[in-house]
Amino acid sequence: QLQAFGGGSVQTGGFLRLSCKTSGIILSDFSGNTMEWYRKVSGKQRELVASIDSSRRTMYADSVKGRFTVSRDNAKSAANLQMNSLTPEDTAVYYCHAPWKGLWGPGTLVTVSS
Repeated sequence: QLQAFGGGSVQTGGFLRLSCKTSGIILSDFSGNTMEWYRKVSGKQRELVASIDSSRRTMYADSVKGRFTVSRDNAKSAANLQMNSLTPEDTAVYYCHAPWKGLWGPGTLVTVSS
């Protein structure tokens, strides 16, 4: 299972840190595989925001490059998303995803007001 934490409401320019913790997953499985963060705005398709692979190579959507940082803590089987310089366009429900398991977290709402 995946659980995401850290959503909330901030003003433009603010920051939030999301964490995704896994349970029931073998530590070596977690550390050897990619973790992803997606977001979904109502009426739009789910968007891949960032990913981090087992070698800690990262990928970001163009819309968040330079503002978001994805990281992982293998000892805690957790993936994090540091979001800085938030804008109202970042308002969405954010999901963590373990693609090798086909697992999705329940989503955490991020609201950025102007």
